Order: sequence, then structure tokens, then C-alpha cells
Amino acid sequence: MTEVPTLMRACVVREHGDADTALKIETDFPAPTLSEGNVIVKNTFAGLNFIDTYHRKGLYPRELPFVAGQEGGGTIVATSPEAEAAGWAVGQTVTYIAFGSYAEYTSVPASKCVAVPEGLDLDVAVACMVQGLTAHYLVSSAHADLIKKGEWMLIYSVGSGTCQWAAQMAKLRGYKVIGTTSKGKFDVAKDIGCDELIVLETAEGKTYAEYKSVDIAAKVNEITGGAGCKCIIDGVGASTYEISLACLARRGIFISFGNASGSVPAFPVLRLTGKSTFVTRPKLGDYIADPNELADRCSDIFNWLKEGRLKVGIDRTFALEAAVDGHNYLEQGKSKGKVLYTI
Repeated sequence: MTEVPTLMRACVVREHGDADTALKIETDFPAPTLSEGNVIVKNTFAGLNFIDTYHRKGLYPRELPFVAGQEGGGTIVATSPEAEAAGWAVGQTVTYIAFGSYAEYTSVPASKCVAVPEGLDLDVAVACMVQGLTAHYLVSSAHADLIKKGEWMLIYSVGSGTCQWAAQMAKLRGYKVIGTTSKGKFDVAKDIGCDELIVLETAEGKTYAEYKSVDIAAKVNEITGGAGCKCIIDGVGASTYEISLACLARRGIFISFGNASGSVPAFPVLRLTGKSTFVTRPKLGDYIADPNELADRCSDIFNWLKEGRLKVGIDRTFALEAAVDGHNYLEQGKSKGKVLYTI
């Protein structure tokens, strides 16, 4: 067991708010102590995800104060007896999903650790966790098999983050994919492999799409011969949910998984009656709650990467001390791939 210091550097949220107000780098934050069933990881990278901004703002509440982040990777420096019994050892390189990753050290349930396979760089492995696993469950499980091979799936923002992964994985699973992108991210989106790509104007002064610039529902209707899409993967939220409902095929499913433009407001369930459609608002935790399921999903992703069938782009890497810049970069819609912090 490597000695873990009592204090560490960490990005701490003590009050909710914008990035400049809420994210503070502290050099004397208490380091984690080893608990039952856990390991302690000395972090090399932490992943930045939109859910981190929701925690920071209080949209998804966490008890204050807290260390930001929920995705990281590095080297195991301490193991509990339970973790050792499960096969984990000091010195192993792992990636994980657990709260508190914007820090030098994180206490991680052993069941949430994944060994980084030989030949896969750690930064890529970290990128696989929240975004890669989210994309995997969205295209493989969340639709409850209401879409079959050869049927149409609409995926928004295929030039950014999670949906770059989702579009590629959807194609690997045999679905026909309509993607959307802003002109500002067309250079990335055009190489993702969508069957059809709807290119939108870029919002004034931004890099993300202006969803009113093109009649997406009309385009989808034209592409699908009036049938609509059997599955819609929507991480945009407030700006697109009406479009999503309009694009659904008979007995299709609308998967709302994010709030990039704001939360989807409540709407009458009777709106689903017209085509007997479905809607779900899933979260990753329910699709990796079982360690075997987590391992199976990671195995798919790692194998696709090693076979060259899946591409992942590390867009930007920020130092932990520039945590504010990272959050602002993501929220301004500038990312064209995974954003990481170096610890």
C-alpha cells in the first residue's frame, strides 16, 4: 500500500452557481480514507461531462461541499480487503465512474473500477467511461428493442461528445442514422458515418446549433418516406423535445438523456397517443449498476476501439487549476470531442 497524504489538491464546490463562482481549487482539502469495498486511486486524468455542470448548478443536487467530477483514471495506491479479494491490487491502472474525480486522490468502489487493457492509452480509457458507456446503453438498451436493424434512428449533435460515440455505435448495431450538427462542427460530424446528416446554422456568437434554422421534422419526414424515426436520442433538451416528438414513427421511442439547452418541461402524456409512442428519461447509473454489466459494456467499447471500428477524439485537455475554463468551454458549446483535466 502506498502512503496517501492527509491533504490534497481538489476542485471543490461549496456553493451552487456559474463556473467562476462555484469551482474553487483548494490545496488543503482532506484526502479520502480507505473504506470497505473501495480502492484509492491516484488520478492522472479526470473527465469533464455535462452532468458535472448540472451538479455545480444544483440542477442535480449533491450535498455541499463536494469535490466535483465523477469520472477519472489513474493508479490504485490503496486497496481494502474486499477489493483485494475481488482481484484488485496496488499499482494497477484503472479508469472508473465515482464522485470526486477532480482531485489528486479518489476513493472508488471496486465495483466501479475497470482495468485499462494493454494497448489502450489511459486518456482514451477515461474518455470511454461516462460518454462511451452512455452512448452504449442509449443505442443498445434504453430503446427497449423498439427499434430493429435497418430502421431509422435520429441522433442530435453528432459533432459533439457523447453523440459522436452514439452515432458510430448505432451504425455498428445495424441502424440507419440521421445525425444533426451545426456548421461549426461539420468537419467532425461528416466523418462519423451517419447515413444522413442535417446541417444547421450555428447560433449567433456560439459554436452550437440553432435548431430553428432548419425544419428538422420535415427533413426527417422526407428522408424516412413519411414513416419517422423508431428511436430518437436527444441530449439537447428544451430546444429539441418538440422536434423529437414530431419526428417519432409509430410505436417509436423518444430517449431524452440530457439538458444541454435546458430541461425538458412537463408535457401531457396524451401527446403520445397519436402514434402510440414511448418516452424515457434514463440515467447511466441504472445501466451499469451490476458490475458484470459494466464490464460487458466496457469490453464492447474497448474491443471496438482496438479493432479500429470506433473512433474517439480527445478535443481538449485542461490542467485541474483551469477547471473553470473547462466548464465554460463545454457550456459554450465549443467541444468537438472529449474534454479532460490533467491532475
